[in-house]
Amino acid sequence: MEETDVGIVCYASSLPGFRGVLKQRYSDFIVNEVDPDGAVVHLTCIDAPVDQMDLSNGSSSSQIHDEGSTTLDLANDTYTVQIEAFRSLVGDANAELLKCLIDQISTDSNGNLDPILLSPDSDKSHRTAVHNFFKANFKFLVTDTVDGPDTNFKCVRVRFSSAKQNEGGGSRKRKNKERKDGSQKHAKTNGSAQDGWQKPFDSRGSKDWPKDIGKFLRFHLYKENKDTQEALAIIGKMLGIQQRSFGFAGTKDKRAVTTQRVTVFRQHANRLAALNDRLMGIKIGDFCYVREGLVLGQLSGNRFTIILRGVASDSEDIIKSAANGLGRHGFINYYGLQEAREYYQESEDIDGSLRRLPRHLVAERSILQCLKRSPGNYLQALKSIPRTLRLMYVHSYQSYLWNHAASSRVQKHGIDKVVVGDLVYFKGIGPVTNTGDLQTECESNTCDEEFELSGLPDTERNGENIQSVKIVDAEDINSGNYTIDDVILPLPGSRSLYPKNDVAGVYHDLAKKDGITLMESSHNVKEFSITKMTGGYRRILQRPLDFEWELLEYTDVNIPLTETDLDVLAKSKPNDKKRKAGIAEEDRTETATKCLNPSEELNIKSSSLESHQDEEDGVPGSSAQQTALKLCFTLPTSCYATMAIRELLKTSTSVAFHKTLNE
Repeated sequence: MEETDVGIVCYASSLPGFRGVLKQRYSDFIVNEVDPDGAVVHLTCIDAPVDQMDLSNGSSSSQIHDEGSTTLDLANDTYTVQIEAFRSLVGDANAELLKCLIDQISTDSNGNLDPILLSPDSDKSHRTAVHNFFKANFKFLVTDTVDGPDTNFKCVRVRFSSAKQNEGGGSRKRKNKERKDGSQKHAKTNGSAQDGWQKPFDSRGSKDWPKDIGKFLRFHLYKENKDTQEALAIIGKMLGIQQRSFGFAGTKDKRAVTTQRVTVFRQHANRLAALNDRLMGIKIGDFCYVREGLVLGQLSGNRFTIILRGVASDSEDIIKSAANGLGRHGFINYYGLQEAREYYQESEDIDGSLRRLPRHLVAERSILQCLKRSPGNYLQALKSIPRTLRLMYVHSYQSYLWNHAASSRVQKHGIDKVVVGDLVYFKGIGPVTNTGDLQTECESNTCDEEFELSGLPDTERNGENIQSVKIVDAEDINSGNYTIDDVILPLPGSRSLYPKNDVAGVYHDLAKKDGITLMESSHNVKEFSITKMTGGYRRILQRPLDFEWELLEYTDVNIPLTETDLDVLAKSKPNDKKRKAGIAEEDRTETATKCLNPSEELNIKSSSLESHQDEEDGVPGSSAQQTALKLCFTLPTSCYATMAIRELLKTSTSVAFHKTLNE
């Protein structure tokens, strides 16, 4: 897919571009979230703070405190009475399974034990009695339900919980409540008797929580070369909780180094901090407890640090002029080229297809897994995709229409003036004769270069940032109250106001070619209908904020040209702390240590993971002296950094194009 296919055609300035390679290394693209207060999010500490709660104080694999603070000593208590009572409830075979599990717990100091799966049971009330029995008699065990050998049977799964805070999973009412999109229902029953012990548990967090402490743990997620969903899936699996337990303001780019805020329901900081030694390419820290979890759109933007390598031009002045021009003129605020993942299935072998599909292709795998369970149910298959990704489909079409409209506006009327019929945010100057109240530029849930979303449905809006939209008339032109910086274009929706000039026709003509009307819906599936979205507005022109740039010289492409949060954190820690920081062999490149203070003798054995990856992409380990351009700037939500780079280079920002520059 080319940029022109999605309406990306024009530039904001006529300055010449130059050659430069984007994302030659993933560490050349660094993204730090900016919170609603304007603070840039960094990873500054990966140690757990002094816990504000003492729910699990003194607990170990052999000694766990119950609600009455009575110590249960697994090494000295065989639970004979409880097991015999359990035998009368579920039979000999299940009782023996439980006895074996307890025996293993008493001898395994690490608690790394496989769960047990009780016999299939079609009686829901009996399964409830089993769950309640464990809650009353075995505080150190956790249960949930998975699918049995067929649809009429379920199995109770039992595991050892080595910490009090992982007991329980919230109320049964919450667990069984089906979400509007149906995903909650399937999340609990997508296991089977054969693989049930490998499925995540339904527990969202500790059942007992002090009323004076926020129920959400907020932390900073630092990740390298992983998308947000993939990173949280890994953390969730380690914690034994569902991925939906996490909240975040937006997803971040995969091929990048990013830091963002995440919240998780009722989890202890020390439990998450302990994961750092095992996480690869991921670190978590800066823990604190808060009252509310994060939701999509709760950010003000993102801070980018980008290295363009292999920069070349006829004159260095061209590079400098282009960089200065980007700061002055900005760029056309296109929605970036989203990666087109086209999947062609030659056979109906779903199992084989699932084996071939990479794990990070969450949407594709969800569809196939649902079709495996319910052949032919394509609507349910679409609904099986995580909701944040499902929203992408309608948003992508909105973006497609917006891009074409923006190009038409620039081609017909230029980029230096306001014309009659344009839309602007009303400044409160003069009489209001034609306005529409609607949320301003739609709060995006991502800065991801693949999954940029905009225009959330009514249910996703929090009522903030409401502004009036005005249609520019001749009086506005004569008064000079508005400039090109004020001009906006709509994202189609039920409450969107369209320009009163020839640009409006672009929306309707393109939609008509696709058999879509922007005024009424042909179906009742809300999340897949433009008319069920309120719509929104987006500025045509965007200038980078706090813009800085500098030219750098280098000879070895494998030497980082800027520091990540993890590099800065490593420099600030004493030697014995750096190993604790979990700068693992798999996480960092061998040359990453060159960013650290030479006076500090780091006992870190780094690997050449990224170096090896770059070599596979055809990037040599060293070369003659080359020039790089380092850019630092902040963009509001829903703005693409790649579109700023496109304006600078005057070339395509597609992955395929930039790979050719490495050859």
